[in-house]
Amino acid sequence: MDFLSSDDELLAPERKKWNEGFSFIAGVDEVGRGPLAGPVVAAAVAFPKNSLCPKVNDSKKLTDAQRRTLREEIISIPGIQYSIIEISPDEIDKINILRASHLAMKKAVSRLSGIDFVLIDGLPVPDFPFPNEAIVKGDAKSASIAAASILAKVHRDDLMTGLALKYPEYGFEKHKGYGTKKHLEALKKFGPCPIHRKSFAPVRDIITPPPEQQEFSFN
Repeated sequence: MDFLSSDDELLAPERKKWNEGFSFIAGVDEVGRGPLAGPVVAAAVAFPKNSLCPKVNDSKKLTDAQRRTLREEIISIPGIQYSIIEISPDEIDKINILRASHLAMKKAVSRLSGIDFVLIDGLPVPDFPFPNEAIVKGDAKSASIAAASILAKVHRDDLMTGLALKYPEYGFEKHKGYGTKKHLEALKKFGPCPIHRKSFAPVRDIITPPPEQQEFSFN
């Protein structure tokens, strides 16, 4: 197993907070905002202070095989804390995808113990229940966030591959619910299945009558 050096740039956000006196720092990320089907998934990861950290990277820059190898390396680190949360398509339809993503991240961190600071991928999350810093493209800048992105991505991919066995006509094992040409063709041919997000336009537009849309503030 290869590890990041203690002065690696990917550990810079963690080092900064450790030097400020924080002891238990978690990184949190989500995957699955854009798909037309399936849950949004968030993962939180907290490496022990000064522990060795696998050579993680932004999950989008890794192959499936690399992500799976790194997942096993991440969860094998002594003292590691991690959690994974799913927010269902029904809940996404009720509260909107942005709120669902924020809720998933809050729940993921809340499952960990003793966390005193959180590094969040992307923009700030309103009312986050821990001291935090939001880092745009954080999965390429923070080892903890990168690790969270890997765990969330592998979990969601496996989930969608499993759901493809239940709903084989849509090809979820290939596109994982994203709006590819093949997925849109299947959606028009067969209509939505129970894991489709009915509030998303390509799904909503083929439902008769269309579901009523609730208005939400993004604040």
